[in-house]
Amino acid sequence: MKQSKKLVIGASGFLGSHVTRRLVTEGADVRVMLRPTSSTQGIDDLDVERRYGDVFDDAELRSAMKGCDVVYHCVVDARMWLRDPAPLFRTNVDGLRHVLDAAAATGLEKFVFTSTTGTLAIDDHRPVTEADVRNWDGGGPYIAARVAAEDLVLRYAGEKSLPAVAMCVSTTYGPGDWGPTPHGSVIARVAAGRFPFYFGFSSEVVGIEDAARAMVLAGACGRAGERYIVSDRYLSNREVHEIAADAAGVRRPRIGLSLPLLYRAARGNDVAARILNRDLPFATVGLRMADLMSPLDHSKAERELGWKPEPVADSIRRAAEFFTQH
Repeated sequence: MKQSKKLVIGASGFLGSHVTRRLVTEGADVRVMLRPTSSTQGIDDLDVERRYGDVFDDAELRSAMKGCDVVYHCVVDARMWLRDPAPLFRTNVDGLRHVLDAAAATGLEKFVFTSTTGTLAIDDHRPVTEADVRNWDGGGPYIAARVAAEDLVLRYAGEKSLPAVAMCVSTTYGPGDWGPTPHGSVIARVAAGRFPFYFGFSSEVVGIEDAARAMVLAGACGRAGERYIVSDRYLSNREVHEIAADAAGVRRPRIGLSLPLLYRAARGNDVAARILNRDLPFATVGLRMADLMSPLDHSKAERELGWKPEPVADSIRRAAEFFTQH
């Protein structure tokens, strides 16, 4: 008998909650795996089966995957500013290995892994595709951990016949960002009229609901061993903040912070972090990632998954409205 249950690991997160919501909307039988301490605001209104454990709990992983045909792995430690990189590798690589071992022994139809556009190449002349060889450094331990994680997933696909796909998701905006994410917290301040700044860089962005839809489509028709770019378009930070301000009915941010100025502030952040012996979020490594990112070509996801994102501006507006209401 064909298995039909879907498992979302990390369903309490921004993307994981939206993947869960999308599956429920489509009528799937959904099981989620959560840590007992996780905030579940994003899924509390959904009728899903809950299991509790973490990615190092081998017995619970096997139990949670039993009877499932697709697993969506949405667990990411994205704290790129940590001075001690050990937690990044522990969650993103070591914990993932436990999940992959359980998945490889389960006989899944698909394993959908949340990767990042930070594992892709950069190019000053044309949009980057999944086929381009990664050609940059400077992302620090966070990107090193995410590259190692994606490589691990694709190795299991090749060597252990795990039907895994890696979804290279860009910066996500939209409602339900209860955390909030670091970029979401900036939108919250813009929408409240308390952030008159915009940053002097551009980045690839995508609506969170579109990213979740791409994940679900990959579970149905993604090709094992392949990567898919999940992003709508390349927008300046000024455009992002102006869209959010207009949606909230507040004055547009009018003070531009140039990259040289931002780099000076980030280096000051790093010095202060060392002196205070504390992790401070505006780290140079994060700014360098934003500075280096290139425009992307998501046509492979359109061709193979049937995915076509809505204009991300609509998602930024919904994000601003969400933060205004909450």
